[in-house]
Amino acid sequence: MADPDQLTHVYTTWVVFFTGEQSVQVAITCRHGSVSDSLRDYITEKSEKLLTYFERVTAIQITIDQGQNQNRVEILVDAEHKHNFVAHAEGDEVKSNFHSALSKMEQQIKKYKQKIQDHRRDLPLNEIAENSLAEAEAESDNETETE
Repeated sequence: MADPDQLTHVYTTWVVFFTGEQSVQVAITCRHGSVSDSLRDYITEKSEKLLTYFERVTAIQITIDQGQNQNRVEILVDAEHKHNFVAHAEGDEVKSNFHSALSKMEQQIKKYKQKIQDHRRDLPLNEIAENSLAEAEAESDNETETE
């Protein structure tokens, strides 16, 4: 029989949002201990907020490793097109570690989304080129008229 301190508890929750037919799997794994139902619900609720920053999230995996002196929380987020994000935090309290790792994850996702967003100007480049050509022609016409 396995030592109860070495057991791993896995809690999986499917979350479906009303903004579409998108669903994301939130898996909470606890090593060397267990997580209360209220903490599990709290972690699930807070981790759902990651979808407000990036809609292409397909799975969220939270691993809580409870050691003798410290707890470690690791968040893995899988997104479409093979983009994976990882954040972790260590300390005494599981809840504060989760908040720290979640804020790191939010920053990673925001930075990635900013990087992939389309930062085009209001006018397409071909219209900018046409406008500059038209201005150059108008200037050259003005110069020839003044001579």
